[in-house]
Amino acid sequence: MDKIAIISDVHGNITALEAVLKDIKERNINKIFCLGDSIVKCSHPDLVIDKLKEVCDVILIGNTDYAICRPEAKDKNFWSRVKIGEDRANFIYNLPIFHEFYMSGHFIRIFHASPYGLAHIYNPTFSNKGTVYSGVELNSPEDLFQNTEFLGKTQEDKTPDVVGYGHIHTPCLVRYKNKTLFNPGSVGSPVEMLNSDINDECNKFSTLASYIVLEGIYQSTELSSIAFNIIRVPYNIEKEIYDLENSDMPNKDISIRALKGALPTTYRL
Repeated sequence: MDKIAIISDVHGNITALEAVLKDIKERNINKIFCLGDSIVKCSHPDLVIDKLKEVCDVILIGNTDYAICRPEAKDKNFWSRVKIGEDRANFIYNLPIFHEFYMSGHFIRIFHASPYGLAHIYNPTFSNKGTVYSGVELNSPEDLFQNTEFLGKTQEDKTPDVVGYGHIHTPCLVRYKNKTLFNPGSVGSPVEMLNSDINDECNKFSTLASYIVLEGIYQSTELSSIAFNIIRVPYNIEKEIYDLENSDMPNKDISIRALKGALPTTYRL
């Protein structure tokens, strides 16, 4: 059986990324696919990009990646853009928006957020109705399996049996109309939607980095055994917070609170 680690939303958190990569290595996994949002929120986006380039077989672009690394953002002096430099920004901007492959007879499509754009939201547990995200909310899991112009697909193209996406920072596994939808959660900025108190002792179960392992026969079109395993990995949060505190990154207090409590930082993203 082959194993693929699906990671997402590292958000500049090199400490969490290194812990996850150690866990991946210990599980003898030799393929890693990243669903984007590698920068912003934490203080080492440069180190994260370099490490992802070194270890990942596939890296996709996310919404914050695009916002910071698009050419027209060059003169806006975004902290993360300055930190990563133009070569890394160009690398991120030119990443693909989706990737497709077979696993044990299942046709799988992965992207950062949705087949409609980099910032659409599907959250199977929480509604964004009445928030600033209501205009980009997807209300049905069926929406994530569509062939769209954004992906360069037509109705003549094969639709996926399995879709993997990131963006919401909370891991999940959903079955719908004979299809499977999974989200690996976030390596660098996990979210537990109902958390509000950073001093709650139970937060320790939600601040763990997360990723998903797919297990099956890679690139086989013959139907056979497949598994989706959500993995949670503890890491040295205090080290990452120390680095944030000693950086000159704007709005770092928001990131620190989010790391400590797995807090949603703005509405229900």
